[in-house]
Amino acid sequence: MEAGVRWTLVTAVAPVSWGTNYLVTHACLPAGDPLYGAAIRALPAGLLLLVVRRRLPRGSWWWRSAVLGLLNTGVFFALVYIAAQSLPTSLASTIMATSPMVMTAVAWGLVAERPPARHLAGAVVGAGGVALMLLGGTASASPGGVLASVGAMLLSSLGYVLAKRWGGEVDVLASTAWQLIAGGVLLLPFAVLVEGAPPDLDGPALLGFAYVSVVATALAFAAWFAGLRHLPAATVGLVGLLNPVTGVLLGTLIAGETLAVRQFCGLGLVLAGVLLGRPVSGKVSGAPGPPRTAEPVRRSPAA
Repeated sequence: MEAGVRWTLVTAVAPVSWGTNYLVTHACLPAGDPLYGAAIRALPAGLLLLVVRRRLPRGSWWWRSAVLGLLNTGVFFALVYIAAQSLPTSLASTIMATSPMVMTAVAWGLVAERPPARHLAGAVVGAGGVALMLLGGTASASPGGVLASVGAMLLSSLGYVLAKRWGGEVDVLASTAWQLIAGGVLLLPFAVLVEGAPPDLDGPALLGFAYVSVVATALAFAAWFAGLRHLPAATVGLVGLLNPVTGVLLGTLIAGETLAVRQFCGLGLVLAGVLLGRPVSGKVSGAPGPPRTAEPVRRSPAA
């Protein structure tokens, strides 16, 4: 199997896992506590990866972990939690489907990845397919939920490209663990001040958080950042369109929803967009940035 195809498949684990997140959040997790919800999602996932990797940040990676933790996990998880509780899944997923274009633009500016025409075409085709699949419903949209979804998309696009720019200095599992822990720790004081006591969690909520933290966070983010390490950001963004596709298919399989001709056409456009942005044989990584000097990492006493 070609390296580009292999890393594309690894990356696809993330959006497929995230495609289940809206369903689990809406069905199992308590509403009204987005900060606690985000912290409970991030911290266990980060600690799990830290146990696996057993490495601590050093030097500039302390503040980098804090920045990436806020962008990719802390603020992002809180905004996604708000969007999942206040928007129809279709609208939230459609807004997030614009992220390939935003990631492409940010990567062009920050890591000098000038996107080929086929990547731009794939982003437009894929986003159009998501809109065709999901829009057209009659459910009302909360303005706050829309703002939360747009903010999550913008902040995460910036955070993902920064993670790609800085990520060559440390291994993927370690940097992912640091981001998740930093995001969760930074969220906790705000959760206490704004939301008061932690929410009471019943059995379904505990199971929901376990799934969201282990599968849709620890596993998914490790796969996502591994993809960013080996593929152009534009390609990774397009693979992310599998997120709403997963949501639609889950609605069909679990909720008994039926797919109309319009949705089948949209699904075809999404897959066509992903294929347009697939890595060219022999070119699986983004444009190289300036040479960096790797920073050593310090093992924790448990190592």
